[in-house]
Amino acid sequence: MRTADIRRTTKETDIHVKLQLDGSGVAHIQTHIGFFDHMLTALSVHSGIDLDIQVTGDLHVDCHHSIEDTGIVLGQAFSKALGDKSGICRYGTAFIPMDEALGFACLDISARPFLVFHCNFTADRIGDMDTQMVEEFFRAFAFHAGITLHIKSEYGKNDHHQVEALFKAVAHALKQAIKPLETNQPLSTKGVL
Repeated sequence: MRTADIRRTTKETDIHVKLQLDGSGVAHIQTHIGFFDHMLTALSVHSGIDLDIQVTGDLHVDCHHSIEDTGIVLGQAFSKALGDKSGICRYGTAFIPMDEALGFACLDISARPFLVFHCNFTADRIGDMDTQMVEEFFRAFAFHAGITLHIKSEYGKNDHHQVEALFKAVAHALKQAIKPLETNQPLSTKGVL
């Protein structure tokens, strides 16, 4: 089974992530940031990855450290669960609609981390989450998971809808990319990822 269990404690946050790639999308999320919990739950349910994420952070400062550090630990857990990345489809792409919004994600589990993020939000916050933290979360996740990740909100007026479409698009792209191949070899002309 492709699983990982990682805890990271700093002076700003204490984060524990348990992950099972071959799950059924069961989520136990508690970051104390309501909208972020909602997005991580959507990521779990739509990817089919079981996630147990428990976060204690310095929310008296703001949500930045809790969200970015969650991305770091989730990325580390994802990378650990995949091991050497042999025998996976590697690539995933998804367009996801959410009412008037359309989100796009394309990714390569390549061990070459990169993030391209094209989204414009009209509000500073959605609930108790700063909208600028959406990009910070995905950057931390992509760089610590070893993923090349392109994300774009094609259009939309409601920031909640745009962000939710993005999280669900990333989830569906991940679901494709981690799917096992018939061979246990890396999908690479180099022979390794």
